[in-house]
Amino acid sequence: MFSIEHEFDSTVVTLVDDGAAPLQEDVIINAFSECFTIEQFDPRTETVQRITLSPEMVRDLAAALDLPEGVYQLPAHSAPR
Repeated sequence: MFSIEHEFDSTVVTLVDDGAAPLQEDVIINAFSECFTIEQFDPRTETVQRITLSPEMVRDLAAALDLPEGVYQLPAHSAPR
């Protein structure tokens, strides 16, 4: 299950683990014009862990999900709009 919300300066996607137990904490993805952040609460440390990706890194990740094993470099002009 997931939700999508449009904020003033970003789009927020929340992924909810509704699969079989043990369940993972929600993942929150913030899409800003200059970067994407991925956040998840860590119950062991009681802190939110955050990863920041550039738009190019997100583009590469999306492409990698559909490619076989290997090393790739996408052309700079194929960035999503």
